[in-house]
Amino acid sequence: MSFLKIQNLRKSYGSLEILKDINIEIEEGGFLVLVGPSGCGKSTLLNTIAGLEPITSGEIAIDGRSVAGLPPSKRDIAMVFQSYALYPNMTVAGNISFGMEIRGVPKEERDVAIKGVADMLQIGHLLDRKPSQLSGGQRQRVAMGRALVRNPKLFLFDEPLSNLDAKLRVDMRTEIKRLHQRMKTTIVYVTHDQIEAMTLATKIAVLKDGVLQQFGTPAEIYNNPTNMFVADFMGSPAMNLLTATIEGGDGGPVVSLDRPEGAALKLPVGHVSDKLARFAGKQVIFGIRPEALTDPDGADRNARSVAEGDCLIEVVEPAGSDTFAVTKLGNKEVVARLRADARIEAGQTTKLAFNLDKAVYFDPATQARIA
Repeated sequence: MSFLKIQNLRKSYGSLEILKDINIEIEEGGFLVLVGPSGCGKSTLLNTIAGLEPITSGEIAIDGRSVAGLPPSKRDIAMVFQSYALYPNMTVAGNISFGMEIRGVPKEERDVAIKGVADMLQIGHLLDRKPSQLSGGQRQRVAMGRALVRNPKLFLFDEPLSNLDAKLRVDMRTEIKRLHQRMKTTIVYVTHDQIEAMTLATKIAVLKDGVLQQFGTPAEIYNNPTNMFVADFMGSPAMNLLTATIEGGDGGPVVSLDRPEGAALKLPVGHVSDKLARFAGKQVIFGIRPEALTDPDGADRNARSVAEGDCLIEVVEPAGSDTFAVTKLGNKEVVARLRADARIEAGQTTKLAFNLDKAVYFDPATQARIA
């Protein structure tokens, strides 16, 4: 049974429709991440779940109970904001316990709860400090503690790490993941950072212009994007999306990619679906992720279909554990992810291995997935 169920949800401000027929379900203990570019509607969707924004039509149910029309206080939720929203005149302990005080929880119970979340979040030594005496990461832990102490049915996080520097963001991401694994709570988390989405989520909802583009596990979203937007948005570096032509060949259909120098590069399609077969002689968008395009010695030995092709390397970018190489195919720059010790130099022509098991194809007209 779904713990959080969103059905046919629409949200409009006058004639402007912000959310368009959203359908999402998440199980109890799941970690749902809403991801997409700025203005896609993800924070609005979170606010409708919280009860901060009324819905125009549709249904939201939490733990089998419709929350339509209920105020936030009646939904048994706790929210962690981007801005922390701490009371500056209160100590850390006061911020954490304030909601319990309002609800009339006895002091003894409050003290036990404060100690529990403070130990969990490793902020016990900060309880007597004011927010102005804390770092950004410490403030975020206090904001999380204030939510955790309520022990709600559902936690809502609205871009909680966006104000932190890069290293602290990675550290806090690990803390949030550890917290979720320990507490088995249900979380809905908003971010524009697709790395955060991939590392934290059990399920991801990708939004664009108020429309749900794809909903699935991180592996499904990454490996089987439903359209070009999802393919391009999810992944760093992004998927290479190249204009190509499906042509006939002696051994079966091939993908033909223009090269700046010499003849086109032709790669075997491998297994041809009926949908892709209809594009014979036509242009498609050929998608391949950087890690599926590498030096021959670094190619996946378990792949069923690996093809090699000569490519002129334009730029080499050492990145510690990897080396990124930029070449040009299909009139676009293409990023390949090579081993750190790959011997490669800018200006040389070298063989690159294409793992065609990982290739995907899109219709250039509709941008939808073909195969």
